[in-house]
Formats: sequence, structure tokens, C-alpha cells
Amino acid sequence: MMRRAYSLVLWFAQPLLRAKLRRRAQAEPGYGVAVEERFGVYTQPRTVAGEANQFIWVHAVSLGEARAAAVLVTQLRREFPGLRLLLTHGTATGRAQGASLLQPGDVQVWQPWDTPGAVARFLAHFQPRVGLLVETEVWPNMVAACAQRGIPLCLVNARMSEKSMLQAQRLAWLSRPAYAGLRAVWAQSDEDATRLRQLGATVQGVMGNFKFDATPDAVQLAKGRAWRALQDKPVLMFASSREGEEQMLLQILKEKQAVSPAERAQAAIESIATPVQWLVVPRHPQRFDEVASLFTQAGLTVSRRSHWTERPQAADVWLGDSLGEMALYFGLADVTLLGGSFAPLGGQNLIEAAACGCPVVMGPHTFNFAQAAELATAAGAAFEVEDMAAAVNKAQQLIAVPQALAVARQSALALNQTHQGAAERTARAVKTLLLG
Repeated sequence: MMRRAYSLVLWFAQPLLRAKLRRRAQAEPGYGVAVEERFGVYTQPRTVAGEANQFIWVHAVSLGEARAAAVLVTQLRREFPGLRLLLTHGTATGRAQGASLLQPGDVQVWQPWDTPGAVARFLAHFQPRVGLLVETEVWPNMVAACAQRGIPLCLVNARMSEKSMLQAQRLAWLSRPAYAGLRAVWAQSDEDATRLRQLGATVQGVMGNFKFDATPDAVQLAKGRAWRALQDKPVLMFASSREGEEQMLLQILKEKQAVSPAERAQAAIESIATPVQWLVVPRHPQRFDEVASLFTQAGLTVSRRSHWTERPQAADVWLGDSLGEMALYFGLADVTLLGGSFAPLGGQNLIEAAACGCPVVMGPHTFNFAQAAELATAAGAAFEVEDMAAAVNKAQQLIAVPQALAVARQSALALNQTHQGAAERTARAVKTLLLG
């Protein structure tokens, strides 16, 4: 009865979703692509009945999940030769990233809006053999429909923060049947597993985090390091910055500029104000212009990655306004500040930075990636501080002591090597689930 009320709300919300997509498409054209797929209308040929032609469905809602899904898809292809991949997303950045995973015979579409009709059309059209939801995406009607049709729906690389668990518990009438209806859950950590069980999920194992298995793009990384070698100042990066956080950084920069020359000289001696080249890479592409304007209006010069040719151009701030080039940026940086961790947003993934040998300084808000943050801190690959001012000081202290920076770099590289294998273990578990 309660799920029927939920379904009715979503059905009436469809015009609002269409309007939202139109607005988002003005800044990100990807949201205007194949809109009808979100309502269960497809132009792709219907799958041919028979096990050999059935899709293995992987849902990666956004950019981070799509990157995590890449290593899982590689392992699934090893376990299931001839695999046909059905890849779904909820955001334009996720869909753009996921396109690189496709091979002949694979299909990529938007996830269906969670109304009974759209979900039923999606499942009837593609008839997936199994569904693998990456990290957090659990939709009540999709879970119920898969259970009704005998399609195993699993949550993989699953994470559940304390905050998300409390929110789900407040809607237990809706969330508990959804989590309980999943065929299997494989969690990133013991803490994630405990919280998921409290929501009713059947947790079959703790596999670790797929993101430790990802290999940085070697060409991008080499290019970034080559550009770094051309610079006469250390490069300090603000990675995946979120709304409001660039203003925090700008305030710190203004305060440092206001200090007298004599005080700056003394601060440099104390390894607090080493001159650096700033590189800011916003998390969301629709904010690139906004962030550029923020710094230029403050009187700082900005050079955008999209304008670079042979090398970065001189400016107070470099702006990373491209998608899919994080390895290049981490290769270019000496140290990175972690976006999403200075405002109460839960932080962003720091594992890719570590894989590139780039130490991380993060704020106090890392609840979305708590395990990775704890592991990185314990290994000496990351450093947690109380606010933006402390983060800038810590980063500058690191780059002022080459030996300390070198140790942190090696710790970052070792972190990933120590925690690899989650994608392979999960792919084998999926095979066991399907073949018995």
C-alpha cells in the first residue's frame, strides 16, 4: 500500500522531471539526449530470448560510479566470455564516462524513472540476466519488479554512511522492503555491511572497494608529470571542489595576499606560505564558468585547461575544465585538497589521487568515503585537518619538505597496491550466484 503511494507520487512528478531535464540540458546537453529512455521507451532492438543473448546489467548512476564500474566490467568479461553489457546511468557525466566501457553488442541507456510502468517496460525490453547496482542506488519499484520476474538484483561495491542509514530508517516503510528485496549485497567494509544489515539487506560478503583496482591512464599521468617538470613552483590542486568551497579557498588566498611583505617572508621561513601554483578542478562541469568568474572577479588571472596546447599557460589559477582527465591533473599536482570535505558534503573519492601518487589533505567531512579516508590517513597518504585554512597550511608544509613529500607519495602508491582485488572477488561471486 505504501509503495503504491510512492509510485503515485513519482507518476505525478514526471512532468517536473521533464522540466528539470530541459533546464539541466541548457548547461549540460547530455541531459537532453534520449529523454524517453527515462520513461521506458527504447529505440534499441529488443534482446533475443535465450541465455546466450541475455544482458548483464550494470547500473552506475554518476561519474564516480561509472569509474568504479569500469574495473568490475573488465572482470565480468573475464568470467563471462561473450558478455553483453547493459549499462545504465542517471547523470550526463556518468553516461559520458560509461561510453568508454562499451563493446559491440553492448547497450547504454538511462536508468528508468522508478514508476511501475517505466520499470516494467525496461525489464521486458532488455530481459537482463542479472542486475548489479553500483554503490548506493536502490529503487523500491525496480527491486520489487526484479523479484517478481526472478531477476537477481544485487548491490555491489556497496557503501552506507551513518547519515544515509539514518535517513533511510526515517523512511523505513519504503527503504526496508527495498533493501530486503535485493538478492545479494557485497559491501566495501565491515561498517558498511553492519549498516546495510540494519536496513534489512542480505549481505553476503565484504569485498573491499573497486576503486582501489582502477589503474590511472598512463598517458595522462605521464603528460601531467611532464608538465609538472616544466614548472618553477610547486602545484597545489583542489580536486573535485564543490559549491561554496572555492569561496573558502579564495578567502584564504585573499588573507595571504593582505599580509605584508615582511610577514610573508617570515611565513615562508616557517614553511607556511611557500609560493605555489593553484590548480582548481570543480566536481561538476556545469560550474566551470561560474568558478572561473569567481576567481577573475576577485582580481586573479585564470587559465583554463581547454585553452592549453603544448603546456599550461601562466596564471594565478589554473582551472581544470575538462572531463576524464583526473590522472593528468593528479600527475601535474604535488599535493591535492579533497573537494566535498570542507563543506558538510561527505567528501569525494581520494583513491584515484593515491593511485597517481598524489598525497591528499582533506577536511572533516568524509562520511561518504569514511573507510578510504581512514585507510589513507593510517597509511600516511592523506592528512585530515579541521578547515580550509589548516588544509592550505598543511599542504604548503608538505611541499616545503621534499623528503616528507616523497614519503607521502610512496605511501599513496602503496595504499592502492595493498587493497586491490575487490572487483575480481565480486565478479566471481556474481558467477557463483548465477551458476550455483
